[in-house]
Amino acid sequence: MNRQSSRDTAPEVAVRKILHAAGWRYRVDVPVPDMPRRTIDIAFPKAKIAIFLDGCFWHGCPKHATHPKANAEWWRTKLGKNMARDLETTEHLTAAGWTVLRFWEHELAEDVAHQIAAQARRRRTGRTPLA
Repeated sequence: MNRQSSRDTAPEVAVRKILHAAGWRYRVDVPVPDMPRRTIDIAFPKAKIAIFLDGCFWHGCPKHATHPKANAEWWRTKLGKNMARDLETTEHLTAAGWTVLRFWEHELAEDVAHQIAAQARRRRTGRTPLA
């Protein structure tokens, strides 16, 4: 697992390039306030928007998650803890007034960047998102 990249993954870089080219400025790998060892993949700190680009295997994508057969119980526990940590982080940030956006690695970078930019625009203008 040491070889697994936890930052600057291909989906993250693709989304960041699109956002940057569109003129959006953001922070990368921002520490989650009051939660040691956890980081936000892409953040708009002033607008309090946290974006996470989750890997299908590591975070339990309902469409693409696989379940290893070797050492199955250990993997089930490991991946379950990852998903619980994601939920805890989302709840913590939401309680602190952040908007949390989570995307899967298989989603198109253009679509993800469009949704992020739309949310950032709404926060910048002070309008609440439509339901």
